[in-house]
Amino acid sequence: MNELVILLIVGLLAGFLGGGLGIGGGIIIVPGLLFLLGFSQHMAQGTYLAVISFPIGLVAVINYSKAGYVQWKYAAILIVTFLIGSYLGSKLAIQLPAKDLRKAFGVFMFFVSLKIIFGK
Repeated sequence: MNELVILLIVGLLAGFLGGGLGIGGGIIIVPGLLFLLGFSQHMAQGTYLAVISFPIGLVAVINYSKAGYVQWKYAAILIVTFLIGSYLGSKLAIQLPAKDLRKAFGVFMFFVSLKIIFGK
């Protein structure tokens, strides 16, 4: 499959699921780049971070906000702490071997999926 077609499908799927289910686009984009385009774990994560650095979710936020579904005070706190955490996490991640980083990502996804499937 053509790389452009893969990117279009992965991007549309990530946006649709992000806007529709509130999931992070990284759950779609990072594995898509890893498995469909053969990116390294570092390259997939870095590329995804470049994507979310721009106001991709702005239109979804506008829709949710207009419907009264955004807690702006909570969002502001999460934005600040997310910025701090993303700085610290990226400093650690770029120091890890790709194999270890991929395993950590996989283990995290595994436990999140178990919680979603079996959690209350």
